[in-house]
Amino acid sequence: MIELRLVRSVLEQAACGACLTCSFQAEDVVVLHLLLQVDPNIPVLFLDTGYHFPDLLHYRDQLVDAWRINLVNLASPVSRAQQEESFGELYRTDPGACCRLRKVEPLFRALEMYSTWFTGLRREQSLTRAHLEVLETVTLPGGHKMQKVSPLAMWRWNEVWSYLEVNEIPYAPLYDYGFTSIGCAPCTTPPTDCSNARSGRWGGAKLECGIHIVGT
Repeated sequence: MIELRLVRSVLEQAACGACLTCSFQAEDVVVLHLLLQVDPNIPVLFLDTGYHFPDLLHYRDQLVDAWRINLVNLASPVSRAQQEESFGELYRTDPGACCRLRKVEPLFRALEMYSTWFTGLRREQSLTRAHLEVLETVTLPGGHKMQKVSPLAMWRWNEVWSYLEVNEIPYAPLYDYGFTSIGCAPCTTPPTDCSNARSGRWGGAKLECGIHIVGT
């Protein structure tokens, strides 16, 4: 399989260690499955925002136990309660700021430790990802340069689900409720536009949290 060969080659060349950012959506789980065949101990970074669907967290924990995943939970130093005491429901009034505090900043701090960053991104997911490359060099806000690897960049939605089915991999139950992109519970609904899998995110106000908008 070409994607498995790619993963193996990249891991062999990773100078200072590799990691995967994983939200436990279908694409991320496919990439995780590929990576674990080569490196069972690869760090799997999960952004624990405090706002996730309970079903998603339950699925994450089940998979972590079944696959013995080296899970690294990343969280903001400011708790959900502290944030809401200071700013109220920031995800309603300023979702960009909420994403920055609870997702972007914690992740970029953690990524400073690695040279290679695997993702489950695909071009088909949205217009903001239409020009995604399998291999890219990105520069984090602090100046750290790293290789960003998206093995499924060219995959279609049906290919993701075919892989899960063939390999008998369980998936997050939220997909059975019509979700096609899963983020924090207050900011995620089933898609409002069937041609845009991410149209159920942030009430259509935006398509990205900011994690995948960094300099190349």
